[in-house]
Amino acid sequence: MDISIARTFLEVVKTGSFVNAAANLNISQTAVSARIRVLEEQLDRPMFVRNKAGARLTPAGEQFFRFATSLVQVWEAARTTVALPPGREAMVTIGAELSLWNPLLKHWLLWMRRECASVAIRTTIDRSERLMELVQDGSLDAAVLYGAPNRPGTLTELLFEEKLVLVRTTALSQPPGPEDLVGIDWGEDFAGSYRAAFPGGRNPVVAISYGPLALDYILEVGGSGYFRQGFVRPYLVDGRLELVPNSPEFAYPAYLVSSAKADRSMLDRIRAGLRAAASSAGV
Repeated sequence: MDISIARTFLEVVKTGSFVNAAANLNISQTAVSARIRVLEEQLDRPMFVRNKAGARLTPAGEQFFRFATSLVQVWEAARTTVALPPGREAMVTIGAELSLWNPLLKHWLLWMRRECASVAIRTTIDRSERLMELVQDGSLDAAVLYGAPNRPGTLTELLFEEKLVLVRTTALSQPPGPEDLVGIDWGEDFAGSYRAAFPGGRNPVVAISYGPLALDYILEVGGSGYFRQGFVRPYLVDGRLELVPNSPEFAYPAYLVSSAKADRSMLDRIRAGLRAAASSAGV
């Protein structure tokens, strides 16, 4: 079977429609329909019931679902194994959200180079939703995410828990006021906890979705904002930032999400390296 057919089938299942699957795969809806038609001809069974609401699996489609997932995972494992660079015994594919690369994944890469020199590494930076999809279909062995949902075919474990703390610049003649608070997108859980802690609070004048950019901004112009404690620790030590007294702190857990079919011994090495990296990064 053409592996693209299995991928297309899984995308229709995930999105619930041929139209959305086509958009995500960057192909036409006609191409999606053609691939599903080939699949149905090969299996001699209809895979989906299509209506105005979208597409839902038939009983035969539900049976094929687990095989399609395995097909894609086996293919990805075979592709990465065949593509091993000379002198390497295995390959690790890992992803992380953008805000987790520095310093956590930087320290992890250094640990892997020192402790697992015979292992080739492929890394991916992307949105959490996309990383979950890549783990689920076997394209990634594992990913490090904040707030990881449970998905079929994946295993989720708490890796470490950070704190989000409110800090402000100290170089101004007077401390920043409420109007100088920079809003940072730390996800829905944080947003809900923040609203509960500050009922009736005003919307920030400046909102930035990426923490490091927000930090650069307030260091330049002054202000305050919530940041990961480990990330701002050097700035607290050198005096460029200070904690806002009596401000609430919020838990910010990070999870290791892995494919249920990933090599367990390799995951043990990934996990050990990430925990060592978290310690080195002061998490």
